Amino acid sequence: LTDYLQWARTAGIDRTVVFSVLTSDSARANGQVAKEIARHRRRLLGFAYVHTRRDAGEVGDLVEDAVARYGFRGIKVHRHDAPITREVCDAAKTLGVPVLYDVADQPSQIQLLADQYPDVPFIIPHLGSFVDRWDTQLAMIDHVERHDNVFADTSGVRNFDLLAKTVRRAGPHKVLFGSDGPWLHPGVELAKIHALELSARDTELI
Repeated sequence: LTDYLQWARTAGIDRTVVFSVLTSDSARANGQVAKEIARHRRRLLGFAYVHTRRDAGEVGDLVEDAVARYGFRGIKVHRHDAPITREVCDAAKTLGVPVLYDVADQPSQIQLLADQYPDVPFIIPHLGSFVDRWDTQLAMIDHVERHDNVFADTSGVRNFDLLAKTVRRAGPHKVLFGSDGPWLHPGVELAKIHALELSARDTELI
């Protein structure tokens, strides 16, 4: 995180949500993330990582432990591991935390999740596609616009017209700035938000 934290500081980013990804041991990985947060307490916030298939039957306990012991603020799930499950959604509902779910170009579950768990905020990074699948991102705009509990993350969205369309149709309160650091430069990702040329209030909402 050394380079990332310097880039973020230069860009004027005060705090960043961090989590592990694609790991073989969720509990251990969450503990390692907690150690990084302890080193940079004023800069970092944590989300609990879970692998829905490998951690099946233990998701609730893993997330509850991460929230209670480490003060983590949400749950991270990646479809490249395994699709999201009711177990994750139930844990999020019980603990009152959001779910950051990378749908990896398959947004079809969002309709079902949003309807069945209206009290759970679902954040979809990359507007649903890190590889610029135009059809996926267009479908995600519809979900973000229609469902009060579905939000889009701006990280890695290179189709700028679709990013602008999301803000226009769903509103700036439904769009969250994301950096996808340390792979992407947070200053570059933040520049896209400023390029939208929104009012100061709408920019602050994002």
